[in-house]
Amino acid sequence: MASGEQTSTEYINHHLTNLTFGRFPDGSWGFATSKNIEELGFMAIHVDSMIWSMGLAALFLFLFHRVAVKATTDVPTGFQNFVEMIVEFIDGQVKETFHGQTKMVAPLALTIFCWVFLMNLMDLVPVDLVPWLISLLGVGYHKIVPTTDPNVTMGMAFSVFALMIFYSFKVKGVGFIKELTLQPFTFKNPFVQVLIIPFNFLLEIVSLIAKPFSLGLRLFGNMYAGEMIFILISLLYTGGLILGLMGGVLQFGWAVFHILVVTLQAFIFMVLTCVYMSMAHEDH
Repeated sequence: MASGEQTSTEYINHHLTNLTFGRFPDGSWGFATSKNIEELGFMAIHVDSMIWSMGLAALFLFLFHRVAVKATTDVPTGFQNFVEMIVEFIDGQVKETFHGQTKMVAPLALTIFCWVFLMNLMDLVPVDLVPWLISLLGVGYHKIVPTTDPNVTMGMAFSVFALMIFYSFKVKGVGFIKELTLQPFTFKNPFVQVLIIPFNFLLEIVSLIAKPFSLGLRLFGNMYAGEMIFILISLLYTGGLILGLMGGVLQFGWAVFHILVVTLQAFIFMVLTCVYMSMAHEDH
């Protein structure tokens, strides 16, 4: 918490700084501090984001694999019912938004929804709890919400984008190039159509490139804003009993509302992935 040893600004900056590992200009490797974090440059790794994102992915795989192995047609357990409900919900959404033939999209949508939901859910953990526990081990910085790191959200977005480009060429072949160069403006005169190709390509390529940025930045922006609000509310605990009680009420209210945000952002990321994959399979 912010105290006489730490101002409010320092407290906020501390909670929004990742545990970063990389190579310094002198050639040495190590973890950055607040004073030299910018020296690591572009190739630095956010260790906390990597640990939590991969750990939550492993948790998702473990839980669903456990249910799949122990699934029974007799009286199912409550958790099996819960997993089956999620699978049926995702399957229904995929059937509504995806109109291709590949069997890869449904598992992809299920993985994305559950993985993003678990990463978003970490935002409901008290903001000071894990950083305080980690500080006991001598670690100065630690963020437990991977989706507040643009490297994570944009990494997932560009992975979806790469799949979209791959299937666009696989399904459409040369037709995908035609979509980028012969639309949206079309003319019957071949000579005019050739002249208009650069303008068509400019419009289409901007629209294409915007997809991964809108996908990744939407998730990052919403989760980052939610985390910031939790941090700002926690500052009220340093203002005395009255403000502390007010902070507790506000934090509980925001946490309840944030459950909707956490779920909705995972759902939007999943639906947009299905839409983009459907676009890759639709041949004009």
